[in-house]
Amino acid sequence: MNLSELKSLLAEHSQRHFRLALPDGSAVPVSFHVTEVGLVQKTFIDCGGKLRERSNCLLQVWVGEDYDHRIETGKMAGILEKAQSIFPDDGVPVEIEYEDRVISQYTINSFELTADAVVLRLARKHTECLAPELCGLPSIGRLPAIGGKSPCCGPGGSC
Repeated sequence: MNLSELKSLLAEHSQRHFRLALPDGSAVPVSFHVTEVGLVQKTFIDCGGKLRERSNCLLQVWVGEDYDHRIETGKMAGILEKAQSIFPDDGVPVEIEYEDRVISQYTINSFELTADAVVLRLARKHTECLAPELCGLPSIGRLPAIGGKSPCCGPGGSC
């Protein structure tokens, strides 16, 4: 979901609660705070030697001891509006940073409207080879999970 889509969703449902659902189906506690709205710009060289750049809006959420705190979609829209000047445009993807034992960043996979809330369904981020043709990786997409079998990672493979 990009920033424009999120802002539109919040504006359309400005009287509802704002909630986050983790990939495993559990919810970020409803007392979370949005502690940062940031523009993250990344310039890097991929494994094939190509210069790449990426930008995204990162919302950092934090759960403190303020258990009565609740954030509404209208307030969240206001927070994004205050940060508008730091973004080059509204087309940047939005990611959520949340700490639950470790700090993780999530993409927004989808949203759900409940009777009283807008729930953003989060998805895990994954790493991937950006130049598989140069690295000798098979064109099968992702390699199997750790412990899985892969034709290139055996004896005589090209890993």
